[in-house]
Amino acid sequence: MRVKEMHPLCCISLESPSIGDQSPEPRVKLSRSCSVADMRSDGNAVGLRRSGSESCSGSTSFAGVLYKWTNYGKGWRSRWFLLRNGVISYSKILQPETLAAGEDVRFIGDVSSGRLKRLDRSGSSRHHKHQKAVGIVHLKVSSFRESRSDDRRFYIFTATKTLHLRTNSKKDRVAWIESLASTRNLFTLRRLNSKPSILPPDLSLSTERLKKRLLEEGISEVLIKDCEQIMLLEFSEIKGQVQLLCEERSNLLDTLRQLEASNIEGETSGVPEGDYQLTQQEFTDRGKYSEWSTTESSQELEDQGSEDEEACFFDTKDCFCFPTATDVMGEAIIERRKKLPDPCEKEKGVSLWSLIKDNVGKDLTRVCLPVYFNEPISSLQKCFEDLEYSYLLDRAYEHGNSLERVLNVAAFAVSGYASSEGRHCKPFNPLLGETYEADYPEKGVRFFSEKVSHHPTLIACHSQGRGWKFWGDSNIRTKFWGRSIQLDPVGVLTLEFDDGEVFQWSKVTTSIYNLILGKVYCDHHGLMHIRGNREYSCKLKFKEQSILERNPRQVHGFVEDVNGKKQATLFGKWDDSMYYINGITNVKPKDMSDAHLLWQRTLPPVNLTRYNLTSFAITLNELTPGLQEKLPPTDSRLRPDQRHLENGEYDMANSEKLRLETRQRMSRKLQENGWKPRWFKKEGEDGTYRYIGGYWEEREDGKWEGCPNIFGEFSNDSINIS
Repeated sequence: MRVKEMHPLCCISLESPSIGDQSPEPRVKLSRSCSVADMRSDGNAVGLRRSGSESCSGSTSFAGVLYKWTNYGKGWRSRWFLLRNGVISYSKILQPETLAAGEDVRFIGDVSSGRLKRLDRSGSSRHHKHQKAVGIVHLKVSSFRESRSDDRRFYIFTATKTLHLRTNSKKDRVAWIESLASTRNLFTLRRLNSKPSILPPDLSLSTERLKKRLLEEGISEVLIKDCEQIMLLEFSEIKGQVQLLCEERSNLLDTLRQLEASNIEGETSGVPEGDYQLTQQEFTDRGKYSEWSTTESSQELEDQGSEDEEACFFDTKDCFCFPTATDVMGEAIIERRKKLPDPCEKEKGVSLWSLIKDNVGKDLTRVCLPVYFNEPISSLQKCFEDLEYSYLLDRAYEHGNSLERVLNVAAFAVSGYASSEGRHCKPFNPLLGETYEADYPEKGVRFFSEKVSHHPTLIACHSQGRGWKFWGDSNIRTKFWGRSIQLDPVGVLTLEFDDGEVFQWSKVTTSIYNLILGKVYCDHHGLMHIRGNREYSCKLKFKEQSILERNPRQVHGFVEDVNGKKQATLFGKWDDSMYYINGITNVKPKDMSDAHLLWQRTLPPVNLTRYNLTSFAITLNELTPGLQEKLPPTDSRLRPDQRHLENGEYDMANSEKLRLETRQRMSRKLQENGWKPRWFKKEGEDGTYRYIGGYWEEREDGKWEGCPNIFGEFSNDSINIS
């Protein structure tokens, strides 16, 4: 019987006969046979072509140089890849001990004689340093596909990671795909009912010695025969039980091997001929992988580090790297803080009722609320919180124009609300012209925002990631209902992928309850319509919480094609997770076996404060080493009242807030005198503010000419615009 399987993202079906414990040696039909010794006498590259007339004898391995994406800081790095016995390993240098003399190895791509001579020297050196493999992947628990946008790239998928690989030519990629397909076909997952017996087939029990001893004692032959039958029957039952236990053990070991293959990195030099001896490793230790993941949360991705310092790899051409923050800043990946600074003073509580009572009859626009009601980030920084789970957009880009893309976009749109849970303090209202930048190379994201208008209050933002751009402007209309306040966002958010697909949506209504009495809480409710310019769109209903609601914060929706036909159902909670199933259902299914997880909220930090900031939000106002000298004088991190509040200097924070709000009241006159935003421009009279460029270029030059010190001392002459 033949087993056919396919990875959801794989364009190659995997078809092979069922196999048992002892996997057969791969038999690959190629154009020519070549051993290591042959390659040392032939410097020409060897290409792979399918051939039905010649088959290789014995076990065939494949080897060559591939460029592997390591992380956003280092980009593409050359690695030596070796495919043998259904396992592909990669290392920073070619390891001679992994290629035995006379071994049938197929070299893919450019393997020059100069490199081989260098190999000979390194292999014969007594002081050759023992190098361990960077990683291994078992093909029996993985799949692969070609890139749709680059004819030199392809991907290998496992349960926990994705290898992004790149060849020197289209021909080399074809050769690697063919070698993976031909090898993978012989190493499919074993079926339970096809496992061979672990016990020897001729296992039997001899009763001759026992019969002889009983006869010597004078026992009759009839009684001896009865005893023999009883013994053989008992033995048969025990044998069956042992057989079952052995099969269960084999299943367990096979599962553990598969998990280890997906979660650990090779601890031995090269790939030995026999089975891999996998070292003990915690399955939860996934943060060490440096490639982009398609399954893990953003917090896990943020913790990823790069591989060891790059070793000199023969005469490989220079590695291709994306333009990254590291290229501009010349920095390594930044270690970000895990908690806010310890407060310098003891905070004094403030009564909201006494505050209202003391200001009855006054112009409330001129009443300065104490910093007690603020959290130590600005509205500009809060906009960036929507991108905490930006890995969903990276994943959507990799899926291409497909149903999976719009599902991930929908999950991203919902994930932006997760950080609002327990956040009862308001962010600082930015000054006119205030800006904020966020450069997170570990996430592959750059973000920039600016307050572009004071009346009405408008904040514009622009972000760029791996294959996508995200921008928009936002305003909030408020309605006060006595015990609650309703916040209605105004503005459109736009997401554009590099292949031209665009999605647009607006945020739903947010309500904050129990402002006077009771426990303050917030809820998000309304309809979110994510409109796409191609095949799919999505409608999500944020259910409004009622007094008797037992399961609040529910989100439910559908993905529709251009004909209005529903293709998939989404459901979940905006503060926890989102799932989808193919087809239509109006309620959350009782059987979750058909549901696929799209997004899971990152757990809150251990050191919670009354602000209830997420681990991501804690990093937003941080001044990392060397950053302050590169920021413009308008950046939110330099705002003194916000900085004093973060440090727990409450009296100074209140004093600075009062001074800056006095300056803020002059903003209307600044706009009337012709003030214009520096980095954004409005598209038409009723259009969106779009980023016009130039910020990161000026940052690189270190010149901020024309950027006023908006947090400094203020004079009436400052409002005159020439």
